[in-house]
Amino acid sequence: MKNFTIYLVILVFLFVSKVLGQETFESRAKQIANKIEKITKEEKETLKEEVEAVNIQLSEGKITKEQADKRKKELAEARAVIIEEKVTLAQNELNDLVQQKVDGKIKEQDSIQKFTFHWSRGKKDKDSIHGEKRTTSQFVFALGLNNTMIDGELQDSNYKFIGSHFYEWGFTYNSRLLKNNNLLHAKYGLSLMYNNIRPTDNRSFVVNGDQTDLVTNPVDLKESRFRNVYLVLPVHLEFDFSGSKNYNEKPVFKTHQSFRFGVGGYAGVNVKSKQILKYDDDDFKTTVKTKGDFNTNKFIYGLSAYVGYKETSLYLKYDLNPLFKDNVVNENNVSLGVRFDLN
Repeated sequence: MKNFTIYLVILVFLFVSKVLGQETFESRAKQIANKIEKITKEEKETLKEEVEAVNIQLSEGKITKEQADKRKKELAEARAVIIEEKVTLAQNELNDLVQQKVDGKIKEQDSIQKFTFHWSRGKKDKDSIHGEKRTTSQFVFALGLNNTMIDGELQDSNYKFIGSHFYEWGFTYNSRLLKNNNLLHAKYGLSLMYNNIRPTDNRSFVVNGDQTDLVTNPVDLKESRFRNVYLVLPVHLEFDFSGSKNYNEKPVFKTHQSFRFGVGGYAGVNVKSKQILKYDDDDFKTTVKTKGDFNTNKFIYGLSAYVGYKETSLYLKYDLNPLFKDNVVNENNVSLGVRFDLN
């Protein structure tokens, strides 16, 4: 638990540093977020065109329905890999940006420049004037530490802190629940979660029937990593203390202008489980990637909460169902990190 406290302090420092340098840091983070969104849209559009070409071949009788379904599945898997690789590069950019902020490489004078724009949205926003619509959307990106718990005990001896991490990115809608009050919001959307754990002591996972065991590998491993990717639907009740302002005796509401916190949960499906092992084989650097179900649960559900200021929050997630569905000892995934909700 000592290590857990140390990394919690690091995350708190990261959060405070982010708040102090809000504008410039947010703009750079938003650029990366837009890049990720663009990658996803472009690859999905390309997949749509490829699938349409397969449908044409099917309608012309050049291939059978079984061949068409197989081809579509192969195309979808290939595009998923491309998206993951490109998004990973963008995630690395964001990691570098966060590290630069922690290291103080983003200068203070760069953080105090502010540009304010005022405009009228006319009659479209009947619920408020010069403010936001009652329902807005955000790009969400989160990253931080990842591990498991057994009977309430953190498994920091089984999995490395520094290497065990999570990423999450997705899109959410934020709906103000009360017409004339800005406190309560329903936040819901779609996210892709990457949960990584790195076993300690040269160990890796081995499937033995319906059990998935963590055992010592006979090879001297340079890296051992187990990754699960989930597509989830997160839902939160958000308390936003941004308040409201009055213009011409009418209330104006804006979100993400002050402190806020949310409580809720998530549910979804496991779309991929993969173990990555790296080691030296004579003069060759070898990487072995194994995909399979590893007896993991196909569905995921859990509780989550966040608390923060403006677009940035401390973020906690806990899976209510175990990582492995039939193991004698249940391990539940837990994540703690920083979350960015970018309008």
